[in-house]
Amino acid sequence: MAKVVNSSAKVASSSKTSHKIMLYSVKVIPMIISGIYLLNTILSYFCIDLPCLSYIVQYLFLAFMYLASYVFLFCRWHRMFIHYLLCILTLNIVDYHFGIPVSDRGMLLIYCILAGVFLFVIVYLKFYTCKH
Repeated sequence: MAKVVNSSAKVASSSKTSHKIMLYSVKVIPMIISGIYLLNTILSYFCIDLPCLSYIVQYLFLAFMYLASYVFLFCRWHRMFIHYLLCILTLNIVDYHFGIPVSDRGMLLIYCILAGVFLFVIVYLKFYTCKH
């Protein structure tokens, strides 16, 4: 019985910590994003383009979504949409900077295949593994 209470206390402590991190993120991430937008605007005025600033903003949004999904106990199938966004964002960045040696039709096919794979996994997780 002591192990159950101890385990329950660990979960409550972990939950409390994750909620504190979430509250801190809600306060800080908009400040960071605002600063990045201001910096990007100033740099653009001087004809300096840093795409990495846009990527930082996008990854901060994704990090916030991941954090929220864990704090609010999203089911795995809900989190798959965030995984999909991360995959597509990363694929876009790789294609933009390095180029993926396929035609536009090939890229469309890659995006459709990825969407199909993620959709299949989402449906599987939703109907065959989730309890709610």
